[in-house]
Amino acid sequence: MKSRKPITAFSPHELMRFMAPVTLVMTLFMLVILMDGLLIESHPDIWMVLYGLSGILYIAIFSALVKKSAFFQENYGWYYSIITGIALGLLPSILPTSITELFHIMVALGIIAVTIISGRFYAVITLITTILIGLPKNIQEFTTLEHMLDYFGPFIVSLIAMETYARIKRTTQQHIHRLETINKVSRQLMQSLDTTQVLSLLNETILDTLEADSYFLGTLKGNNICLDLMYDEGEFFNGTELPLEGTLSGWVIKNQKALFLPDLREEVQLEGVEVRVIGKEKASLSWIGVPLKAANITGIMAMASYRPNAFDLGDLELLSNLAQHVTLALDNSVRHAQVEEQARLDSLTGVYNHGYFLKKLAEQAENALANNTPLSLIMLDIDYFKQYNDTYGHLVGDRILTSFCTAIKKNIKHGDAVGRWGGEEFIISLPNATREQALQVAKRICQTMAILKVEDRTQKTVPIPTASQGIAVYPTEANEIYRLIDLADKRLYKAKERGRNQIEPGLSHKTKILSD
Repeated sequence: MKSRKPITAFSPHELMRFMAPVTLVMTLFMLVILMDGLLIESHPDIWMVLYGLSGILYIAIFSALVKKSAFFQENYGWYYSIITGIALGLLPSILPTSITELFHIMVALGIIAVTIISGRFYAVITLITTILIGLPKNIQEFTTLEHMLDYFGPFIVSLIAMETYARIKRTTQQHIHRLETINKVSRQLMQSLDTTQVLSLLNETILDTLEADSYFLGTLKGNNICLDLMYDEGEFFNGTELPLEGTLSGWVIKNQKALFLPDLREEVQLEGVEVRVIGKEKASLSWIGVPLKAANITGIMAMASYRPNAFDLGDLELLSNLAQHVTLALDNSVRHAQVEEQARLDSLTGVYNHGYFLKKLAEQAENALANNTPLSLIMLDIDYFKQYNDTYGHLVGDRILTSFCTAIKKNIKHGDAVGRWGGEEFIISLPNATREQALQVAKRICQTMAILKVEDRTQKTVPIPTASQGIAVYPTEANEIYRLIDLADKRLYKAKERGRNQIEPGLSHKTKILSD
């Protein structure tokens, strides 16, 4: 289990709020000691008077230092703890037997004060110092268990008070830190429109605020949950998939409810659900999952531990809050990506527009040059398209254009690109494809076009036009993208001059290159 990250300490102003009651009571008791020393009938007790005055001055000085310095522990922690320990250790020697109970109260108050201002470690130093100072005088009285308990009783009570306050303080700081984290990460997430950045911010936030051996974020894709972020004991397993049916994650997504399982050693009472091991081959013993739901996002955020009862309701609340902000951020990133994608595409055909295709081609050419691989380009033009439009109407013409693009997409790979160059002219880039491979693609496009069926407004099938194509290869035939485009365009027009429905250059490529 990883340790929790350090959390922000209380400010001096916040510390003084905690200290106010303790400071007030300790000052009053110092006044009691002072007045008791002055009002002794025979003559004033100079030691009690000096102790009372010194105590009031000491409380005032250190209160001022706490207010002034946010780094009290670093600058004055040792002084404060040791001086307080010495002062408390000397108190039994100064107090008359009639008010020895005051020592018990002052020890508890002093230890609590040091715990509040400097922390548990310094409070222990104070406790040890107090015992060491007072022990030589009292050790001879340890003749019975009652005497020992009478002396060590206030220290035991002080120890319990110290530990109780330290835990309350830690819990409060953790809660404040979680709220600060949520506030900080929500601002960062709202400024991010990139999915990768959102997942990176989420990863940093969970590492910083939660004790979890593993955690993941998954989004629903069909009947599977794809884990876009999956961390397990120092390793990432991003891209892992889970079935929707029969899993804890699937139950959370389908029911849109959080699931809190503090101890997985007990049987999970969910019908049809089995606990599955993902990531490392090690079963988790605690698990929390919360749903993600927005217009473009359906998924889950979950975290797990190899210890039972590792999480509490505060962890569930934090994860739920994080999930809300992450859901909005992911939804925004998807919307932004969709808008960006639309800006890249031709509105009618759905292929890249002229401008974006050029950008894509430049990137592909740069990669081809760096990797010493070919990049083939095909320019295509639908034959006699204007006459086709005039005969069958623009609506049928638009259907032909979209059908033509569908035919192209069926015959190219994922890494290839197709764009609308203008009107009925299109362009295809084929990374890592030789001229011979590009020629095969061009032939398959012609074959696919030949079997297409397009209907007019009366549901009658209309004849499909043919297409002419020109091929050029980078960098062997042209070492710059605009020259490559120009060469492919020239060959396209050669194909048209040869009677259309042709591919240029064909099989006799070498002789044709010489004549270009």
